[in-house]
Amino acid sequence: MIGLEFIRSFKDKAYTRRFLLAWLLLLVALVVNYCAGIYADRVASNSVTDIILDNVPVVDVDGIFIYGGYALIACIVLAGLQKPNRGPFIVKTIALFYVTRAIFASLTHIAPFPSHIIIDPTGFSRFFNFDGQLFFSGHTGLPFLMALVFWDNKRVRISFMVLSGVFAVVVLIGHLHYSIDVFSAFFITYAIYGIAEQIFRKDRELGL
Repeated sequence: MIGLEFIRSFKDKAYTRRFLLAWLLLLVALVVNYCAGIYADRVASNSVTDIILDNVPVVDVDGIFIYGGYALIACIVLAGLQKPNRGPFIVKTIALFYVTRAIFASLTHIAPFPSHIIIDPTGFSRFFNFDGQLFFSGHTGLPFLMALVFWDNKRVRISFMVLSGVFAVVVLIGHLHYSIDVFSAFFITYAIYGIAEQIFRKDRELGL
């Protein structure tokens, strides 16, 4: 039934245009993010000390990091299908998230923590995860962003907030991000959502 409602939404030509534009923006954002990741890897300098990572033993969380990311995408799709009209706003907000992250990653070039786990360099995730693209944590920020987008749905909101907390722990114990990458993600993501509410106001209002 949810899927049928989504399909029926495309009978509205205005919705179809907004939906296609949203995905075009996301595609551009992902390309920009990829280029920023390649650049950050190439120019990364030295690692730095971290009060948390220095005192927490590294744990192999490769599987959780990768497959948890895929599960997060599935959760976003399922949540979005519950309210098809919110789709364009969701996709555009995610696009803004990745463009913002690409900008931040291009500004400061710190090498990963020396004891970080190695993520499979041959998998699909290599297009999204780069050793030099650390600030800020996408695994922590994206589910928090979705919690903000679906704030009116308590069950979905709490689920995404739990996922955000779990990923925050995962990237820290895997030494995949510095602590500042993780904790700043909540503040930066909140700002991204506030900006999205303004520049994508019409999409947000149509999705309410």
